[in-house]
Amino acid sequence: MATRRSTNLLKHLISTRHHLTHHRTVTYMPRPGDGTPRTVTLIPGDGIGPLVTGAVEQVMEAMHAPVLFEKFEVHGNMKAIPSEVMESIKKNKVCLKGGLATPMGGGVSSLNLQLRKELDLYASLVNCFNLEGLTTRHDNVDIVVIRENTEGEYAGLEHEVVPGVVESLKFCSERIAKYAFEYAYLNNRKKVTAVHKANIMKLADGLFLESCREVATKYPGIKYNEIIVDNCCMQLVSKPEQFDVMVTPNLYGNLVANTAAGIAGGTGVMPGGNVGADHAVFEQGASAGNVGKEKVVQEKKANPVALLLSSAMMLRHLQFPVFAERLESAVKRVILEGKYRTKDLGGTSTTQEVVDAVIDALQ
Repeated sequence: MATRRSTNLLKHLISTRHHLTHHRTVTYMPRPGDGTPRTVTLIPGDGIGPLVTGAVEQVMEAMHAPVLFEKFEVHGNMKAIPSEVMESIKKNKVCLKGGLATPMGGGVSSLNLQLRKELDLYASLVNCFNLEGLTTRHDNVDIVVIRENTEGEYAGLEHEVVPGVVESLKFCSERIAKYAFEYAYLNNRKKVTAVHKANIMKLADGLFLESCREVATKYPGIKYNEIIVDNCCMQLVSKPEQFDVMVTPNLYGNLVANTAAGIAGGTGVMPGGNVGADHAVFEQGASAGNVGKEKVVQEKKANPVALLLSSAMMLRHLQFPVFAERLESAVKRVILEGKYRTKDLGGTSTTQEVVDAVIDALQ
């Protein structure tokens, strides 16, 4: 019985390797000049950031990807993003970053928020999905959480009205609803779910729902529904496969994205990014754990998968789809084979061992 099981597993691996290697049937026809290398601003950040961004640099070099990195030292304890970094991002239009530590309280603002506000990165996207070979409690999970990124409570728009009374300013924007439906339309997604608390936040979340409903009428081929955030969290942990694209105000989206990431395999494997009309910043999708614990940094065992998959998203954004496919296929093959995994995925591998395995798996 054990021999038969091993034989079946070997056949499955061979079949999957063949599928991942030979699945291209559509030729990508670039415009003249599309192969010109693109410069991307790189911010290694804090904690595990230098480890995982270093992993991306190695894999990009191994693929000979047409990407040049312009690297800057930025840390969460700085008072502001250095002006030369902001100038670089505005010039290059695209940034890849590791986690930046956010101080707790004390009136120190988050550099992550500063980036989003100054570049108007109003849409945050986190893709939470099952990776074949990675055992999780639920199967068939493939959720995209799109959250408003610059408004609401989580944006830090708050002030003290009178001593002891702090008011959080909450706004709703039609553009996040438009982005969610446009994303669903362009990615052949079938359903958009609006997450809200309009039963209590009748004005602010009510306006958010009105915007979603109005945009939904323009996409008759996409199913639209709504769910209160309390019920949403319960449904996520009990039946996550019912969700497809989820659009949310700022604060709810942060909670929903991290919950969905935990259900689908953990924050170490979920890609994401932030986008606006003119700029895009790619980073680990779920914010929980994006800086990591000191022990993980010391042992150099940070999981690079999330940022590698985020960099594949970046390659598509830069219109280098074949490089994106090669990178994604290599990462998925390493996860499937299961020989090299970091501790959060049940293994003992170092960051470098995972990177070496991904490079070996490149086609």
